[in-house]
Amino acid sequence: MTVESQILINIKNLAIICMILNGLFSIAQNTNQKQPNILLIITDDQDAETLGVYGDTFCDTPNIDKLATEGLTLTSAHHMGSFRAAVCTPSRCMLMTGRNVWETQNLNVSYPPLDYIHQIKKNYAQISSEDPSYYSLPALFKRAGYYTFRTCKRGNSYEGANLLFDERYDKTNREANDENGSQWHSNKVIDYLNRRIDEPTEQPFFIYLGFSHPHDPRRGNEALLKKYGAVNPGPPTVVNPKTPKLPINYLPAHPFEEGHPDLRDENSVEGVMTKRDEATVRNERGKELATIEAIDTEIGRVLQKLRATGELDNTYILFISDHGIAVGKHGLMGKQNLYEHSIKIPFIIKGPNIESNIKVKGNIYLSDVLPTLCDLAGIEIPETVYGKSFKTVLEGKDKTIRDVIYGVYSGGTKPGIRSIKKGDWKLIKYDVMNGQVRKTQLFNLKDNPNELLIEHRHPKIISLTGNIPKINQINLADQKKYAVKRKEMEELLLAEMKAIDDPFRLWDQ
Repeated sequence: MTVESQILINIKNLAIICMILNGLFSIAQNTNQKQPNILLIITDDQDAETLGVYGDTFCDTPNIDKLATEGLTLTSAHHMGSFRAAVCTPSRCMLMTGRNVWETQNLNVSYPPLDYIHQIKKNYAQISSEDPSYYSLPALFKRAGYYTFRTCKRGNSYEGANLLFDERYDKTNREANDENGSQWHSNKVIDYLNRRIDEPTEQPFFIYLGFSHPHDPRRGNEALLKKYGAVNPGPPTVVNPKTPKLPINYLPAHPFEEGHPDLRDENSVEGVMTKRDEATVRNERGKELATIEAIDTEIGRVLQKLRATGELDNTYILFISDHGIAVGKHGLMGKQNLYEHSIKIPFIIKGPNIESNIKVKGNIYLSDVLPTLCDLAGIEIPETVYGKSFKTVLEGKDKTIRDVIYGVYSGGTKPGIRSIKKGDWKLIKYDVMNGQVRKTQLFNLKDNPNELLIEHRHPKIISLTGNIPKINQINLADQKKYAVKRKEMEELLLAEMKAIDDPFRLWDQ
């Protein structure tokens, strides 16, 4: 063997040794890398368009606005819908399990007894790998070494998962005072963070911070009600000019029966009942914004304390809601419909390696949150989930994770309402009231983002909203020039209903 050959062999061996050492060093780095904390903030019944990042100009939310400028906002995030009037129940079950809407029908959603005492060891010992709760967010993160903490309203969520948080507090707080308002929930989190300051720990945390507002009754504090020109409970007899303006898709009544007679949200909201006049709707919107600003203040307090722990930079902070809500849009007050204001949710996320001040479409469901958080924390995603991780969207590699968005409301008369979205197009179909109402709506959301109808062209409505609809801002379903597009969307809807095991079929399917 020549000297040159021996030198060449030695160089190759040295290169192999360097590669092995680099690999071992990378493994050591990954092993020593601290797992990220998770702070998941969820509000109750919040339309995305109550926030500045989604176009609102009325509500002051400086802390949420800062989250948006320091993080990423998804402009196309959705809950999938509901098979019952309490829409928040399946939406929160989807969030907790990663399953789709129809897979949550048989989950345990019973309210905890008023004298409930939380016993995490006992609760956890009673579940098996066959139980859906075994693969819920608190169980997955607990097994991964996280301390799991929950404070939220009492009930209307997956009790099987709630039982498995290390620490749990239940209270529905919709008053304006500290003990029965949003501050109660934030105080619980702040107390926990203070304990981490007093007794530092390397154990990562998963915090689920759920506020009970802006769900009705929207009892804001006196100063904020005054700021937004609202009175509690209302309704007032005259319009206060300080109240938020009517939304441009306001109507005094929905143009047809949407399929759920005697629905609480449409008949029994404090200060509204069945009234939809300008003074009532603007007052209710003022009350809504007052409660949202109060939530924003509490979020600010929590983030300030999180900063004091020194753990802010290693924490993913998510701000979401369980679903949207109408509050006067399309003549509706509730969330039991499939218009954008009710099926879309706000979704802001800030954290390690997420670029700041970014907006991206996403096309996600609440079901996608569980696999995504697992992905971010290095936890194996269970096979039981329907949802998909959108980590690639957060990393800037993708704009969306799916092309089609399905929606359902089947909590009233059956089969109910269905929707499908793809690109700029959206189809909504109503098969309700025992076949008495069978309607189809087709919108191009790029041209008609507020889903305006022929009723929005009425001179009286224009005088109230100040908005003159453009010629193509209308339901296009019955126009001949869009017949092919309607058929395409109807076929797409049926295919998605079959894929998701929707148990119903509409009259023309």
